[in-house]
Amino acid sequence: MNDAPGNPYAEMIALGRRWAEAMNPSTESFTPKGFEAVWPTMPKDLMEIFMGRTFNPEGLDAKTRLLLTLHGLTILGARGESQMRLTVRHAIEAGATAQEVAETVAMAGAFGGVPAMTRAMDLVREAVEPRAEGGE
Repeated sequence: MNDAPGNPYAEMIALGRRWAEAMNPSTESFTPKGFEAVWPTMPKDLMEIFMGRTFNPEGLDAKTRLLLTLHGLTILGARGESQMRLTVRHAIEAGATAQEVAETVAMAGAFGGVPAMTRAMDLVREAVEPRAEGGE
């Protein structure tokens, strides 16, 4: 008999997965990359409403908030690949240039390290290249 407690995090994830599958069985095959395919980029006006100056006229605009988000995601080690690609596409849609995106990631490298910056730059390329080729 083993009375050692289980991993509470793993149990919580399993419970969440069972709950999601009970609510909608199709979530079993859902992936973050699948979400990207459904809604690759939010329209600029919608981003400005939710992340920009609509509710806080003196606050940060959507582009600045997205560049800050990209900076934080890079420092975290660029682990959220879909989140990184979505944030890059949203930042560009909000008016950021490829140069501003690259500088944001490069500056984050000073805090998150070169491996995190390198991985983030790869993800930026993945997000931007389809646009250059006329895709997404």
